[in-house]
Amino acid sequence: MASNMDREMILADFQACTGIENIDEAITLLEQNNWDLVAAINGVIPQENGILRSDYGGEPISGPAFDPASHPAPAPAPAPSSSSAFRPVMPSRQIVERQPRMLDFRVEYRDRNVDVVLEDSCTVGEIKQILENELQIPVSKMLLKGWKTGDVEDSTVLKSLHLPKNNSLYVLTPDLPPPSSSSHAGPFSALQESLNQNFMLIITHREVQREYNLNFSGSSTIQEVKRNVYDLTSIPVRHQLWEGWPSSATDDSMCLAESGLSYPCHRLTVGRRSSPAQTREQSEEQSTDVHMVSDSDGDDFEDASEFGVDDGEVFGMASSALRKSPMMPENAENEGDALLQFTAEFSSRYGDCHPVFFIGSLEAAFQEAFYVKARDRKLLAVYLHHDESVLTNVFCSQMLCAESIVSYLSQNFITWAWDLTKDANRARFLTMCNRHFGSVVAQTIRTQKTDQFPLFLIIMGKRSSNEVLNVIQGNTTVDELMMRLMAAMEIFTAQQQEDIKDEDEREARENVKREQDEAYRLSLEADRAKREAHEREMAEQFRLEQIRKEQEEEREAIRLSLEQALPPEPKEENAEPVSKLRIRTPSGEFLERRFLASNKLQIVFDFVASKGFPWDEFKLLSTFPRRDVTQLDPNKSLLEVKLFPQETLFLEAKE
Repeated sequence: MASNMDREMILADFQACTGIENIDEAITLLEQNNWDLVAAINGVIPQENGILRSDYGGEPISGPAFDPASHPAPAPAPAPSSSSAFRPVMPSRQIVERQPRMLDFRVEYRDRNVDVVLEDSCTVGEIKQILENELQIPVSKMLLKGWKTGDVEDSTVLKSLHLPKNNSLYVLTPDLPPPSSSSHAGPFSALQESLNQNFMLIITHREVQREYNLNFSGSSTIQEVKRNVYDLTSIPVRHQLWEGWPSSATDDSMCLAESGLSYPCHRLTVGRRSSPAQTREQSEEQSTDVHMVSDSDGDDFEDASEFGVDDGEVFGMASSALRKSPMMPENAENEGDALLQFTAEFSSRYGDCHPVFFIGSLEAAFQEAFYVKARDRKLLAVYLHHDESVLTNVFCSQMLCAESIVSYLSQNFITWAWDLTKDANRARFLTMCNRHFGSVVAQTIRTQKTDQFPLFLIIMGKRSSNEVLNVIQGNTTVDELMMRLMAAMEIFTAQQQEDIKDEDEREARENVKREQDEAYRLSLEADRAKREAHEREMAEQFRLEQIRKEQEEEREAIRLSLEQALPPEPKEENAEPVSKLRIRTPSGEFLERRFLASNKLQIVFDFVASKGFPWDEFKLLSTFPRRDVTQLDPNKSLLEVKLFPQETLFLEAKE
């Protein structure tokens, strides 16, 4: 989809090549060819014998012969000036094979927008079927509005409606109830909802009886609507005469949501307001048969009369400017403060509709325009003002403050200004110019005469230097100024695309390097984590081993102390009764020992513990009857617990 600026460039090229001065006729022809410049020119310029030849020296391509009777030949295009960025297109053109024409529809329903793309061979009913799937609304309940030709049938083929590429429609569902809204929503909630809605304005151009369907968000202002209409109709905002605005729309800065417009669509009518100058011109045309124009420079002063300024006032502006406040203080220490005064004085002289001048030093303007990402870069426009030039007031009021120039500059340029009226300021700028642009550009500006001012420098930033693409003098017209700005923009766009490609490739390489560095860093971290985990594991094993050794040493010490504390084993033949105990260990081995029948049970426990079976970890069991000996009173004698004269016991680990 071509932007407004792209379409302006195409329109200017088309008019320059075909000589068609009527803007509405030119726009209609371009829309019929889907804004394809080559196809539109081939459809207007007559070709010899109905044959168009290829630019590449191929075979002639036959086509329908142009009928001069049905299409009168247009007036010859005016020869472009030497400074023009465009050349007339030669009749010999390559024919591009026509592809099926695609139409874009933006369909609005309540708070939703649905984009539909179809070939122009489809029907209106097919659009409704797509909307039925998207909006969940039956086709029978759906009214599709916004067609320029009025209501159409579902069977109507889109090609028969002669639609432009981009279209705006809206859906009405009178048979469906509106969505329920919260009963407690306050005025602020309602306004916020309106700001998020889209309004379709059906605007009729009164003089040419043409309708435009324009979509605007609720947050757009009335001023933005009027500026968009200026782009379409070439009627400046100050000359627009409107009908249909609600009585509440009293301020151009008011947003559409609070202006009282009907939702979802509202009809307006716009025409050109007749000025006293136009009335005077009409009376002059009626009183004389011949209207002579001396040269192209006279157009500028005729334009001045449109604003109610006669020739004497135009030439008197230069001298009267000397009586005004200076545009910029002499010997200003701070460039930002100087430009603040320049902007304020410029607004007081020529109005608020002017380029947005960058407030700051020239170096800061370079940073803003050039030293950013390639996609965000802009051209730098340096406006050099001179109050003593006779062209200054006409250039500022009629060229530099033209809404089309202001809009184009604001979108594509960083605009910086300086006043060369005072010698000190002139010398200061020449020093800056010599430092940033080189001695050649500085010498060019130094040799400019006063009457050649003001100057407009178009500068493009490059990798190693700043290149001055164009130096535009004050004796120009709005159209020539726009064409030279657009020519500079074409050069800049081509360079910008290369820079974007280089930047993307560099970023891709840097991303790969960052990913590799990150992978390497993660690998190092993983290795370090493994090493630290291994070290922790080894330390823990060492600690556990130390604890185990300490426990074993402690148990061994206890065992030895118990073994040493045991009374000596009595002999088999002893005066006192002797009890012989046979103890089976968990491994199947047997421990045998004789005890005095009067020995306490604790001595048996100590004996078992001295062999490595502490009684707090093992229990001593008897077989007949089965009992847990460790549960008996250790202070009783073996005789008392009936472990006499002999007994077989076995050890079992406690659970």
